[in-house]
Amino acid sequence: TWCWLWLWSPSCSSRVWWLLSHGQIRYSVPEEMKKGALIGNVAQDLGLDLTRLRSGRARIVSGETTQYTELKTDKGILVVNERIDREELCGDTTPCSFSFEIILENPIELHRVTVEILDVNDHAPTFKNKVINLEISESATVGSHFDLESAYDPDAGIHGLQNYVLSPNDNFALKQHSNADGTRFAVMILQKPLDRELKPHLSLKLIAVDGGTPQRSGTVNIEITVLDVNDNPPVFNQSLYKATVAENAPLGTYITTVNASDADSGSNGLVTYTFSNVKGKSAEKFEIDSVSGRITVVDNIDFEKDKKFEIRVIAKDQGGLSDATKVVIDVVDINDNAPIINIMSFSNMISEDVPPGTTIAVFNVKDADSERNGQITCSLDSNLPFKIQSSLTDYYNLLSHVAFDRETKHEYNITITATDSGSPPLSTRTTLHVKISDVNDNAPRFTKPDYSAYIVENNTPGVSIFTVRATDADWNQNARVSYILEDSSVNGVPVSSYVSISADSGVIHAVRSFDYEQIKDFQFRVKAQDGGSPPLRSNVTVKIMIQDQNDNPPQVLYPVQTGGSVVAEMVPRSADVGYLVTKVVAVDVDSGQNAWLSYKLQKATDRALFVVGSQNGEIRTIRQVSDKDAVKQRLSVIVEDNGQPSRSATVIVNVAVADSFPEVLSEFSDFPHDKEYNDNLTFYLVLALAVVSFLFITCLVVIISVKIYRWRQSRILYHSNLPVIPYYPPRYSDTLGTTGTLQHVYNYEVCRTTDSRKSDCKFGRAGSQNVLIMDPSCSGTMQPMQSKKSILDEPDSPLEVILKTTPTTILDAKPFF
Repeated sequence: TWCWLWLWSPSCSSRVWWLLSHGQIRYSVPEEMKKGALIGNVAQDLGLDLTRLRSGRARIVSGETTQYTELKTDKGILVVNERIDREELCGDTTPCSFSFEIILENPIELHRVTVEILDVNDHAPTFKNKVINLEISESATVGSHFDLESAYDPDAGIHGLQNYVLSPNDNFALKQHSNADGTRFAVMILQKPLDRELKPHLSLKLIAVDGGTPQRSGTVNIEITVLDVNDNPPVFNQSLYKATVAENAPLGTYITTVNASDADSGSNGLVTYTFSNVKGKSAEKFEIDSVSGRITVVDNIDFEKDKKFEIRVIAKDQGGLSDATKVVIDVVDINDNAPIINIMSFSNMISEDVPPGTTIAVFNVKDADSERNGQITCSLDSNLPFKIQSSLTDYYNLLSHVAFDRETKHEYNITITATDSGSPPLSTRTTLHVKISDVNDNAPRFTKPDYSAYIVENNTPGVSIFTVRATDADWNQNARVSYILEDSSVNGVPVSSYVSISADSGVIHAVRSFDYEQIKDFQFRVKAQDGGSPPLRSNVTVKIMIQDQNDNPPQVLYPVQTGGSVVAEMVPRSADVGYLVTKVVAVDVDSGQNAWLSYKLQKATDRALFVVGSQNGEIRTIRQVSDKDAVKQRLSVIVEDNGQPSRSATVIVNVAVADSFPEVLSEFSDFPHDKEYNDNLTFYLVLALAVVSFLFITCLVVIISVKIYRWRQSRILYHSNLPVIPYYPPRYSDTLGTTGTLQHVYNYEVCRTTDSRKSDCKFGRAGSQNVLIMDPSCSGTMQPMQSKKSILDEPDSPLEVILKTTPTTILDAKPFF
């Protein structure tokens, strides 16, 4: 991980790169290497040149008292500085390794190096005693077992203790066992009864062998004294004893008491207790009372070195019979070590324009305790613009948490507190003094890391959606924030065609009306820029989500509505209740509850015969089909969505109740005439007929009244011998000797049949008859272009006189019933 930091020094007016890197390398070397032996080429493995090692004053930082390694900066290599004994360094812990850090300065680099110590076979198995003395009764039964002292080999893995070998003899065989921790021990099994009279004493050898190359071994002599009859061995009341002891427990602290009983009496029933081989240095930590079996502490116990002890205890009677048990002692950690803080690198002068996350110092914290007692929490005093971040194990970085402002505060005293989790907790403090160098630099900051807003579709263009806001900690011109919409595209269209933003207020407006079915959401970035020189800016992501409106009615997919042909579903007359006639299939392009569809039967020829499923649109029969049911059934189904307000669509379903196709064909032969059937047609037809009849009667009465009135006037004028002056009504014109024609011609035709469903009504048919044309050769007369005779053919009739003086509109109405 590489972090580059800009730091500015007022004294030299220049910028310097500071580099903080974290790397880790690992080497494996055998133990017992000579001083100066090569471990590895650090410069090559870390990718550093020798000049960088020397200029950065590369050095090893380790919390250990013994410095096992040395860094040769002139060659860039790591060598052995002190003899390394794996058994002394790690004991029984595998794998064995130790770590340290290489730190460079200008810029700061921190690298962790782990050296794993490989075991070599430098120790032979050893026994605690040179001689094992056993007293065995001659009455010991075949199969009796006798626990032998275990050998100890501090080497690990294959180099450790692997096997036991017993010298050849006639009476005993060797059986080997292993503890849970891997420790091997031997038990001698009696295979042939002893005879004190023949052999009162036996001498054997027990050889312990490891697995190294070359192989190493250790030998112990077993001296067996055959005793007279002792036929009951001691027996422990527990096969396993468990106990705990706190570290730093005072000497003499009681651990536990083991107890074994022997059924024999006298000297053969006296039991003594001894430790078998105790792994490592455990024998120096505890002792057992040979008579009572009481185990106590005899040396200082340190949890950091030994976390658990396993001890084999042997109970032996005076006749040489024995039994063994195991005692497991867990060490309880005590919080007796306070954390230690080591400052590895520290910059006491930083610029106020360094970004948040700038490393101020690198420090190491260690606690010798374990588990909760060794869990360290680092903290700072409150109200400080810094934070602590863990980097490598036990290493922490002191980072700037927010941007600094020297005009507000020009220096800080940072107190770092390291506290462990023990009870009671222990803590350590150290204080760092940091000065802030002045730079006038504050970028605008948005009030939120990102914005989101909702807008309902079909909005009015130009409507305000919401407002983004950014603040600038500077003042005057540097604090003036303007908002800019960054160039981007939404579905290939510039985002500026969707929204706009006010440069001064940050108000975002909709440029267009959105359609949820076309776009459900989109996002863009808004830039806030201050008025400084050079200007500073920041960005934020804005997400606009379109909310659906119920603006689309359902669309019927089936049955398909055709314009000329008739599609009918056939239902046999034998259909039972619940017979599936057909299914209305519809969709709604809206979403959510606006797209939830329900189906209802709006109209039907026989409502008692069919029902529509409200959720699935299935049309089923609700009773048994009978012979009385009409063949032609017409259903009107309405499909309605769940929006507010709801939208709907209607579909007509034709159903034929018949058992054969010819029957359906004969009944539906006139369906094309019925496809425009509507229950309202009869109502409108009757209404139109009434209106036309009323107008006809009214016009007839008016015409007759006018003609009678004019006829009477003409008679009065005729008898009075007054000259006749023609009268022309308004809108009548005679231009250039051409006689004008009437402006309007009306023709009404009403047809009515006995079957109201097949009635027909026609309006506005262009009239070509009964149109009067004025003859220009006649002065003041008008002759109809009509072949059949009328009242006008009679000479000197009153109507002729009237027509000679006044043009009249002719209305021709022909009702048919």
